[in-house]
Amino acid sequence: MPLCRRKRVVLIEPSESLLVIARNNPNKQVFLLEQTGEIFESYEAYAARMSFYRLKQFQCEVTGKSGLDYFQAVESERQEARTLHARFSEPLKPAILKAVQWQVMSRLDHLVEAVYERFKDRYFVGEKVLVDLTGTNLVRYVGVVNRVYPPKYNADPSSRDVYAEQADAAEASGKPVEQIIPHPIGGDLKTPVKDVNAQDDPNLYYYWVHILEPEKEKGEKSGKNSAKQNEELPTSKVIGSLMEVQCARMSRDRLSFSKSILRRFIRDCVDREAAVASPWTVKPEIARRYGVDTDMPEETRKGVETMKKGESDKRKKAWEDKEGPPSKKQKKGSAAEEKARAAALAAEKREREEREKKEEAERLAAEKKKKKPVRYPTEDLDVRLSDKDKKAGMKVKRPVPSRVALPFQDNFGSFEHFLYTWNFLVVYGQPLHLSTFTLDEFEHAIRHSLADLPCPLLAEVHSTLIYNLRTVPFQRHSAVFSLLRYKESLDPANSEDKVLGITLDQLTTTMSDIGNNWERVPLRFSETRDGWEEALIGCLKDHATLENFPRLREILTKLLFSTDTSTDRLSPSSSSSALTESPGPNSTVAQRYHALTPQDRIAILSFMCNLAVSSKAIHIHMESCEEQLTALRKEKIEVNRQKKQYNEEMNVLSQETKEDPSPPVDEDVVMQDSGDVSDAAGSESGSEISSNGGKGKKGTARQKDLRQKAQLQAHAKQREAARAKQASVKQALAEHRRLDEEVNKLERRLEGIEREFRKLLGGVRVKPLGKDRFHNRVWWFDGMGAASLVGSGGVAQYGTGRIFIQGPSEFDEEILNRRDDDVATRRSEEEGIEGQLGPGDWAVYSDLEELDDFVAWLNPKGHRELALKGMLSKWWIHITAGMRRRIADVTAHAKLPEARRSARTKANHDVSREPYMLWTNRRAVNAS
Repeated sequence: MPLCRRKRVVLIEPSESLLVIARNNPNKQVFLLEQTGEIFESYEAYAARMSFYRLKQFQCEVTGKSGLDYFQAVESERQEARTLHARFSEPLKPAILKAVQWQVMSRLDHLVEAVYERFKDRYFVGEKVLVDLTGTNLVRYVGVVNRVYPPKYNADPSSRDVYAEQADAAEASGKPVEQIIPHPIGGDLKTPVKDVNAQDDPNLYYYWVHILEPEKEKGEKSGKNSAKQNEELPTSKVIGSLMEVQCARMSRDRLSFSKSILRRFIRDCVDREAAVASPWTVKPEIARRYGVDTDMPEETRKGVETMKKGESDKRKKAWEDKEGPPSKKQKKGSAAEEKARAAALAAEKREREEREKKEEAERLAAEKKKKKPVRYPTEDLDVRLSDKDKKAGMKVKRPVPSRVALPFQDNFGSFEHFLYTWNFLVVYGQPLHLSTFTLDEFEHAIRHSLADLPCPLLAEVHSTLIYNLRTVPFQRHSAVFSLLRYKESLDPANSEDKVLGITLDQLTTTMSDIGNNWERVPLRFSETRDGWEEALIGCLKDHATLENFPRLREILTKLLFSTDTSTDRLSPSSSSSALTESPGPNSTVAQRYHALTPQDRIAILSFMCNLAVSSKAIHIHMESCEEQLTALRKEKIEVNRQKKQYNEEMNVLSQETKEDPSPPVDEDVVMQDSGDVSDAAGSESGSEISSNGGKGKKGTARQKDLRQKAQLQAHAKQREAARAKQASVKQALAEHRRLDEEVNKLERRLEGIEREFRKLLGGVRVKPLGKDRFHNRVWWFDGMGAASLVGSGGVAQYGTGRIFIQGPSEFDEEILNRRDDDVATRRSEEEGIEGQLGPGDWAVYSDLEELDDFVAWLNPKGHRELALKGMLSKWWIHITAGMRRRIADVTAHAKLPEARRSARTKANHDVSREPYMLWTNRRAVNAS
């Protein structure tokens, strides 16, 4: 039957109401589904059933084909059944069905295996078999089993002849022939195979086989087989003869008898109930056709009931063990039954334990014998350094990255915000109209504290962010409202809450008079962005709240109120410093800003960058980057295709030049050789003419002239062919050089595409180069967004000139902690105590030797470190070039203060000559 969701489809029987109607009103019209014979009282039920049958959700039970409707599945099963029964050996069917009847086995595979092992060497009268008469398995004949002689005829061949004569005489006279029952216990599956073979050995049976024809082989083997056949057995003497053979030289065709065919035959002919320990039964129609007994023998019935009871008791015992001891109401058996049951359970438990121990020992031995080699790359933490790797130079311990070299590491989180701010300003330099600058220049600008000497980098960065935030929606005086809400939430007993000595009332009162027109302040580039400090206060007033900027109150207090003249700068912890209100002219606001700590400045810029992300200019730029990335991907595909085509053409030209290794022909030498030959021939002819004279002399000279002309013509043809060949080789070499130049151009273009791809991808998302085995993230920020890796003339450029290491995230840390092996000990050995980074920790490699050691420490046998090493190799030239350039710049600027100190003019240090003070914004909109 077809399957639907792994269950057989059961046909609908007529309902009770329909049967009553049929008895009372035989002429009532009903709806008949002809394909299945189902009868429905209403059209709705008929249509619903038909719709169900038309769904493509059925599966053929025989072939396993799915995605069929019901009728297609039925037709597939019928077709397969017809093919199966046509191929399967007809005399073998009743024997197998009788053996299968009433067998109790849990799986069909076990039943098929038992039947196959029992009947593979047992043959029956009328079966078509293949006979190997030579024993070489090269020549086989198709035959039909005529008679079967059990082992009792094995010792006396004459008895087989006597029986054959009696059987032939009985057949001739029309009398019944006493048949020899072959394999009397061979079909009993309850008896083990060894016992059956010991009592009824199939190797002792003799078969008289009537040879019909040679086996049809494949075309490529027929010649060999026919030749072999003609050598050993004459076909004319074999065909039609009656041969006596044993099972060792007999076999069945695999299309008629194999485990797969046998499985399909049994599944098509037998059925089984769903109850525990139910026997396999042959379907009634098939049983009647092949004479299989449908009445279960009493002995078999008792055995089935015993097995069912055993299974039921086993399940009941397992349930009682799970639920606990029985209640007092349950009846107890006799003491003898309890003892017998306990003994049986103990014996069964011992057997089970012994069997489990044996299976475990066999499994361990098999695993030890067939231990699969580790396939690399694999999980990085599963890779361990061997002694061979250590001898080869693999680093055991990772070089410790520096934390001291990171700027603003004293305050937790400041460096991360500082790095984020610099990356945002550089990546989105084009929509912000801001030129690129290095991380070192940005660090020095953040540390700049001279109010009388303005820093152009600070002015440009703040001004461009203020211009951008004018396009972002904001709420007027949002900072004041946030502070007032915070004041209302305070405890009345703590209403005089002060920060840096300033109350909330003082702060909100002062804020109302400053920065109200910040969105209309011009901030011109030609005027050095004059007034940006006051515009910054107005921007914070309208954009910031205590929720999105927790340090708002402290920073606004520092910007709006000045310290005493004796105090140069406020520290974040100096909450009790004496402050006085200032009237607030622009110069004073600028002085207050330059008195801020680097941490306060980083917090302001980080907050402004977070707001600028939502601006329209940034969104338009990101969409433009996506479009350009798509165009670059298409161009890369086209360039690679063109490069492949050029390489193929170059390979063809290389083969052409290799096929002609002959040196070029020198025409002067050829002409000289031919002249020498002609002169020698002329002298010989002259001497012959002078010596012999007469007509004979003239004829000989004429023949020599003809030979000389023929030689000259031959030489001329050779020279022409050599010149043509040489010209062809020269042309091929020239074409090869041209294609090589084109390939070089395409490779340079591919390098440019990779750099452009990195720049544009940095405008959409910033991703690390990869992770190491302990999930530390490796970052390289150069060449992204508005920055470039190569300047004019191919000069290397850098943004950070360093490789940063970030500790694993909290999710990765949880993955490390869930591992069974001791990851903490391994991290201490391979990273060192001082080199371990936690979530939120950063470190840096600034030296080339440290970076080389780090790359040597990476193990390419792990997934993560293989990918990381590949990315480092891909950008290695630009990474090392940027690091060298930065080291040279830092060294050059570090020598200047020493020279000034040697001139005894330490106080005359000219800050305006520092690189961060010489920076100019070439992308300013109103730059002259």
